[in-house]
Amino acid sequence: MKQIFGQIGRLRRECIEEYCRLHETDVHTARWAGVLETIHACHIQNYSIFIEDDVVFGYFEYTGEDYEADMARMAEDPATQDWWSHTRPCFTRYSADSKEPFYSDMRQIFRFE
Repeated sequence: MKQIFGQIGRLRRECIEEYCRLHETDVHTARWAGVLETIHACHIQNYSIFIEDDVVFGYFEYTGEDYEADMARMAEDPATQDWWSHTRPCFTRYSADSKEPFYSDMRQIFRFE
């Protein structure tokens, strides 16, 4: 069964340019090929990230059977860990209520296909 995820996060202002560069150009280089392969292997498709000022919104569809196991597999991947060492420091807390300074999952309230 396909699950749809929306995530929101806030970037540190001094990191916006770097975060955009990483996603617009660097991720498509040989150095980061393993990241995209892992995303695919973990049953994520139609993954998009949008930005407006310092706010980023991510959308993806999960088509696997065990989301938690696939996310654990992704977190164990060395290429992904390396990628996160560059991207995660770009984030700050989205709001005072955020428990972690990375993407926060959003609740889907509407869908039209």
